[in-house]
Amino acid sequence: PFLRLLEAQLQDQRREHEEEVEALKNEVDAMKEEMEKQQQAFLQTLQLSPEAQVEFGLQQEITRLTNENLDLKELLERLEKNEKKLKKQLKIYMKKVQDFEASQTMVPAERRRHERNMQVAVQRKEKDFQGMLEYYKEDEPLLIRNLIT
Repeated sequence: PFLRLLEAQLQDQRREHEEEVEALKNEVDAMKEEMEKQQQAFLQTLQLSPEAQVEFGLQQEITRLTNENLDLKELLERLEKNEKKLKKQLKIYMKKVQDFEASQTMVPAERRRHERNMQVAVQRKEKDFQGMLEYYKEDEPLLIRNLIT
């Protein structure tokens, strides 16, 4: 079983490696074709008059800039979509913060009662007690009386 597992892994790696090599060969072939096209264009421009060479160079630059501009427009669109998504998330989080702040402005006695209820729930869930007790100063007489009884 162990040898079969290793053999299967080796075959998977070999297959991945062969696919990667094939992809790299295709990329090299595409680059060779592009280089040949550029060489042909360069040789053609050398045969042109100086004015025609300048015009051809300008056309090449215009084409390059146009392609770059299209790429930048795509990037801008993606960034704008991401910005909208982040703004929506920010609104949601701001609403949560406002709700939290509103809950913090409850009447102090009501908040204490609410926090005490939450503490009890948390203390029941926790299993690791370390011998410490958290309480409000104004609850100390009640706590002492309960401890004595």
